[in-house]
Amino acid sequence: MPLLIGSRNRERAEQVASAHGHAEGVIIDPHADDLGLGDRSIAAVAVLYTDERLASLRYAHARGIPHLGISTGLYEVAPEIAIHMQRPDAAAVVLGYEWLVGATTVATLTAAKAYARVDSIRIGALVDEEDWGGPAVAEDFERFASVTSTVLARRDGAFVWRKGDDAAFTFRAIDGTELMASGFSSIDIAGLAAVTGAADVEFGIGTGVSSSRRAGGTKSTEIIIELSGIDEAGKPLRSRHAVFHPGGAAPLTALGIGMVLERLAGLDGKPPTSSGLFFPYQVVDHANYLERLAQEGGQLMTLQSA
Repeated sequence: MPLLIGSRNRERAEQVASAHGHAEGVIIDPHADDLGLGDRSIAAVAVLYTDERLASLRYAHARGIPHLGISTGLYEVAPEIAIHMQRPDAAAVVLGYEWLVGATTVATLTAAKAYARVDSIRIGALVDEEDWGGPAVAEDFERFASVTSTVLARRDGAFVWRKGDDAAFTFRAIDGTELMASGFSSIDIAGLAAVTGAADVEFGIGTGVSSSRRAGGTKSTEIIIELSGIDEAGKPLRSRHAVFHPGGAAPLTALGIGMVLERLAGLDGKPPTSSGLFFPYQVVDHANYLERLAQEGGQLMTLQSA
């Protein structure tokens, strides 16, 4: 399928496009109703930076084209949902703001299959200090930090806003190293609470040296997932898991984006996703996701409980 790579910099867009077959670099005009694309036939749209004007969503929604956004903060979703609510039958809209576009939720829901009841979910994302990405990522985190000083969590069945010392916690990396994390208002919290019914859900990001680099290798990305609840026999159960990708955060994010776009446009041989409002974990096939993760050298690991 032909791919249009839009950018604020034509030279950079064309450079990226030249490395791929059937790709073309284009400049997107957020002030134009057609984004500057004219009457091109588009199967799906993914916006990978913060689009304050919601230009890409308005473009896609007006034309009945599926849309995926990945950079909106939890507290910023209302304008996007409002657009969808005006014509909920227009096309699929995916709120792709989960950490690394589905990596956390797909893995957590897979691990949660061993539970009859999930009571607690604690997630710690380790970002290698050499793996913070480019200017768009920096802009997102700067905006998140400036807008709110509190972070979302679920405690004892209630959604609460934490701040200061109450927003911090520790978790252990894949190799057992203890890390300090800062609470993060990831939309994963809302989605996982809704699916599992867990009374306690919290999410934090820790920056440091990834387990692979500490072992003498290159940087990687890892997400630690701690679950507790009741098993099928009614006995207490605790488990600890990790999502690992040897390439870092960017290729793991790209895996989620690619699989969501395939599903939205029906590029996997199945009918395109019907209209509606979705999280990534509701769109992609979980088993297929984990297979593709393994093909890239990553994995969902079961770790020794702390």
